[in-house]
Amino acid sequence: MGTLSMSVEEREAFLAGLHVGVVSVERADGSPLTVPVWYGYEPGGEVWFVTDRDSVKGRLLQAAGRFSLCAQSEALPYAYVTVEGPATIGPADLDAHQRPLAHRYLGPELGEQYLASGADGADAIRVAMRPARWWTVDYGKLGGA
Repeated sequence: MGTLSMSVEEREAFLAGLHVGVVSVERADGSPLTVPVWYGYEPGGEVWFVTDRDSVKGRLLQAAGRFSLCAQSEALPYAYVTVEGPATIGPADLDAHQRPLAHRYLGPELGEQYLASGADGADAIRVAMRPARWWTVDYGKLGGA
């Protein structure tokens, strides 16, 4: 049987697809916080998302300085990409970060309603990472999946 791992091109294309990401960040007691996020990624670039600076996730990310993100397909053939690396954290911009994510995941109309609700407000931060490590599996490579 061949490998189920994705090539560089396959993994980058998969990560760039529309998936809800699952972020894990370490806590001081050693157990990770694991939460879903909307994220952005273009092949060869950084994976990034927006969160509130003072949320549990935001505080932990600022303290840890690194995170992992997993994106997966939940239908056959199952596949996933997990990346990890150091975090770069800065202010989030409504037009450059929050609006594109809201529109990507909800479409323009619902995305604007989401933004008008005050979600990811003035204390939002953009958390980014250039992946340092990758793990991938594509069960479509089994042949019959």
